[in-house]
Amino acid sequence: MMKNIEKYLSLLKDGVDGLLLTSRYSRFYAAEFDIAEGVALVTAKGSRYFTDSRYIEAAQAGVQGMEVCLVDRSYNYHVLLNRAIAELEVTCLGYEEDYLTMGEYLGYEKALNASLKPMQAQINGFRGIKEPWEQTRMKKAQEITDAAFAQVLPKIHAGMTEKELQAELIYCLYRNGADGLSFDPIVVSGPNTSMPHGVPGDRVLQDGDFITMDFGVLYQGYCSDMTRTVALGYATEEMKQLYALVLKAQEDTIAITKAGLTGKQIDEHARNIFNQAGMGQYFTHSYGHSLGMEIHEAPYCNGKSEIPMEAGMVSSAEPGLYIPGKYGVRIEDVVIFQEDGCLNITNSPKNLIIL
Repeated sequence: MMKNIEKYLSLLKDGVDGLLLTSRYSRFYAAEFDIAEGVALVTAKGSRYFTDSRYIEAAQAGVQGMEVCLVDRSYNYHVLLNRAIAELEVTCLGYEEDYLTMGEYLGYEKALNASLKPMQAQINGFRGIKEPWEQTRMKKAQEITDAAFAQVLPKIHAGMTEKELQAELIYCLYRNGADGLSFDPIVVSGPNTSMPHGVPGDRVLQDGDFITMDFGVLYQGYCSDMTRTVALGYATEEMKQLYALVLKAQEDTIAITKAGLTGKQIDEHARNIFNQAGMGQYFTHSYGHSLGMEIHEAPYCNGKSEIPMEAGMVSSAEPGLYIPGKYGVRIEDVVIFQEDGCLNITNSPKNLIIL
């Protein structure tokens, strides 16, 4: 199996003889070890990982395939990078334009003795297909998410606020082994559920509410993502019908999901189900997005994605319907594309739960 740093080395061509990795995600992917701050330089003649005294001991113990170098006041990043550029005979560096501020870019452009070429798409490209070890981490992250959902359900009651429920959910996520949160959990209720990315507030949960919870964790550097919508006390017939339609769109689209289909084809399948029911105008976002080290990564299952999905790619499956001022429903799982279908790694129940 090719090591991640070897994948990056394959990008060294067409005059580019080094990669400047400044994002935490690319440094983690190359070094197979996560450090909060640093810079990595990848070249065919050797690779180096630069970080400061706060992380140097951990880097020396964990970084794979790179020489670890200490940054300090006398030898800052620019000084050490230029020393490496000279020693490793680098003339052109591919860099991550999506993760640099203009100030940082101008600083590198002025200080470094090498030209810079934007290569974010190529650098990120390897992350689309998840290696088996990455899939294992993502499955564990989803297990933590599933366990937290089961544990938070009995805690939900009329009279608590959205913020209080969010706090209970976060506690359950950490209690079950989360290293961190992949994003701030969305917990909205009643009319607030019509906002796909609503912010938890002081609204008090009431009988007859839909409650939407969208949450995920980080486990060994990889994300999970899940959404469940439940009802509190009771659900009207109209609420049940809306929920059933979203569930049908999700389950039917998961059933046809496989490698070879484009993201657009997958998105259109779910969208057509809503359109046929006369509800298409209430599906206001795309069907899904990939995730991994980041909660939103390429490729996407949306109306613009014409690239065929490949085995090992990962996507959320999250159709939703949102009726402004009234309520909304979203149901979200995470699936791994396979040649003959997909593996759903989310195991929480999806029938309408009435608490």
